[in-house]
Amino acid sequence: MRAKRVLLFLILPAALIAAPSSWLVREIRNEPSGTKVLSGLTHPAQVATDGLGVPTVSASDRYDAMRVLGYLHARDRLFQMDLMRRKSAGRLAEIFGTAALEVDKHQRVYGFEQAARRILATLPKDQVQLLTDYADGVNARLKDQFVLPPEFIALRYTPEPWRPEDSLLVALGMFQTLNGQEQDERMLSVMTQALPAGLLAFLTPDSGPFTTTLSGGPESRRPARPLPSGDWQALLATSKTLAVADIEAGIDTEALIAGSNNWAVDGSRTRDGRAIVANDMHLSLGVPNIWYRAALRYAGRELTGLTLPGLPMLVVGSNGRIAWGFTNIDADLLDLVRLEINPDHPELYRTPEGWRPFEPRRESVSVKGGNSIQLSIKETIWGPVAETPLLEHPVAIRWTALDPAAVDLKLTEMDEVDTLEQAMALLNRTGAPPQNVALADARGHIAWTYMGRFPHRRGFDGSVSLNWGDGVVGWDGFIPPDELPRVVDPPSGFLATANNRTLGKDYPHVIGHNFSNGYRAWRISERLKSLQDATEAEMLDVQLDTRSEIFDFYRDLALSVLDEEALKEPLLREARGAISAWNGRMDADSSGIPLLVNYRRKLAEILFAPVIEHGRRLDSQFAYAWREMETPMRALLNESDPSNLPDTRHRNWRDLKQQVLLDAARDLSARFPDVPLERLTWGRVNRIVIRHPFARQLPPAVAEWLNMAAFDSPGCASFCVRVSGDPHGQTERMAVSPNHPEDGILHMPAGQSGNPFSPHYRDQQAAWQKGRPLPFLPGASRTELYLRPRED
Repeated sequence: MRAKRVLLFLILPAALIAAPSSWLVREIRNEPSGTKVLSGLTHPAQVATDGLGVPTVSASDRYDAMRVLGYLHARDRLFQMDLMRRKSAGRLAEIFGTAALEVDKHQRVYGFEQAARRILATLPKDQVQLLTDYADGVNARLKDQFVLPPEFIALRYTPEPWRPEDSLLVALGMFQTLNGQEQDERMLSVMTQALPAGLLAFLTPDSGPFTTTLSGGPESRRPARPLPSGDWQALLATSKTLAVADIEAGIDTEALIAGSNNWAVDGSRTRDGRAIVANDMHLSLGVPNIWYRAALRYAGRELTGLTLPGLPMLVVGSNGRIAWGFTNIDADLLDLVRLEINPDHPELYRTPEGWRPFEPRRESVSVKGGNSIQLSIKETIWGPVAETPLLEHPVAIRWTALDPAAVDLKLTEMDEVDTLEQAMALLNRTGAPPQNVALADARGHIAWTYMGRFPHRRGFDGSVSLNWGDGVVGWDGFIPPDELPRVVDPPSGFLATANNRTLGKDYPHVIGHNFSNGYRAWRISERLKSLQDATEAEMLDVQLDTRSEIFDFYRDLALSVLDEEALKEPLLREARGAISAWNGRMDADSSGIPLLVNYRRKLAEILFAPVIEHGRRLDSQFAYAWREMETPMRALLNESDPSNLPDTRHRNWRDLKQQVLLDAARDLSARFPDVPLERLTWGRVNRIVIRHPFARQLPPAVAEWLNMAAFDSPGCASFCVRVSGDPHGQTERMAVSPNHPEDGILHMPAGQSGNPFSPHYRDQQAAWQKGRPLPFLPGASRTELYLRPRED
């Protein structure tokens, strides 16, 4: 069977080459042209497609436009859409077999299928109609499609019709990607029990040398603290030596999550008074790209930007009067409710209303080529019981995404807003994965606010797992929309966010705890301060910025310990030459930085090994993944007291720093034995392949055809503005002024189409990879597709 699938991928390209003008080739490539009937349209519609495959939809109203958008998404991204709904629902094993079973079992706990039905039942009629029209457009394409995309052929299955609930599954999948992780609360719960309070505070600040905020004053709820030497030394005295593998598994030095950069500059910083929004969203890089470019024209409205296949809306972009972009908020939207079980009746758990039985939910997971797996999941008044206990206690998942009141399609109404005030009011009331929103209007003004629903907690801050059974702590709905933060026209003339902490403690609500390192937001702000006549091209240049002051500290640290005695070691002499040659950037041709990155990682492993060891006494899966880890790390590295050394094998701090540098150099030399440290470039280390989902299971020749070509990438995963790693990076770059869209910039990796036979499968890759601007607006029409209603 596998051989037949591989043969299919090998034969089809040859067939296309042999008969490039055939009707079958046009059908396989999904080349859009001609006239088609699209049932349900109220009036005729048109799709003009430019040379990059970007469509401009002209329709009579929002409903017709979304019906056409559904048709186009299905035409160009059908397999991607099917994977997204299956992933959320826990139905991947139906097509992939046992390899996907564990993912499905994990997903079934959340009950996204049931959640999607509950959400659909509570949405207003107009939003239900949008979902229905969009689904009808998808299904119309399914009926039209003579040849399915090759992935369906290879896997030997036919996609099911699209339902309105499936779009909500796609939305819930984005919630999970952006805001649905349990690990922060698990980490803090373990650390709270394993460590003294002073040491916990030292290790978990939300501030550092690059902190910038937008509102709520300069003070922090989790400020940087000095090292509590007594607590630290007591921890060291009771620590055991961990194996290297355990240390590496127990620390995440970059703590990557989904993120983004966005900013806005007002008219005081541009040459002609225009305001500009810039946005680059950071998610997993894959083929096809997660976003789909589109322009929508209907009822006097014009929307241009990025859509998400599976959803009937423009996600980010411009309506001609307002432009907007998102960055994820590292918000705390999920609590693990510690359950108190009745010792005499284990089928009961305590609630504020007394003991209550669990509600069982049965799930049957179909497995291709095997028997179905039956799951029994317990439901509580707060949510499902998690798969994994926390500190030996069962916990229930209370999460905004599972609450119908937190999910809606209100973002579709951005087509109607004319002013910043209207936009902020709408976004504050939108049920979506919570985001920082940067806004600009056509009059040269800018603003920032929050989108989404945030828990209004009672009696606790949500950082650790607690028992809610007595009713003392819990959620009292959501923070009122009018109490969400807003900033309009700041005196600086710009504002920027990059998943960092944007609020000071004067803001009355706790939004989160473990925010991303503040460097990217700080660096963007520093760049914007120097711009007085900002243009869209300069916004792109900021998005491509690779400077990383984070590593200046480690360069200086390394050079400070390379004394005359140390330089008797040849590898340390080589290390000094490499580090001294570093140009301060993470460009593909930058040398020295691979060693500094490795040095920082190994320093973190040795410094925090005692923390990992004590955490793993309570939880074998414990990992220290604090995103402002840099703050306690620098405090330790600035220590001079030998009593605070985390490893007694070293005589003093200087000896530790020197030995770790030698270990980092040896490690890199072993990994790249053919390249001297002074010539080892960052691109060689940061090499990226953007892969098709099938690539790892196919022969290299076929995988290379499906993947984007591997390249030595500038940028880095966390500590530079140009976020670029394998497989995490800038999934788009946008810069636009709402009333000057002709000067705007928008590009993304790969291309519009997910079909490897399409000319638009990879035609934006080169521009994205090289940082070359592509127009925000679609170009001249290359093909015209006319859609008319069915005549009864």
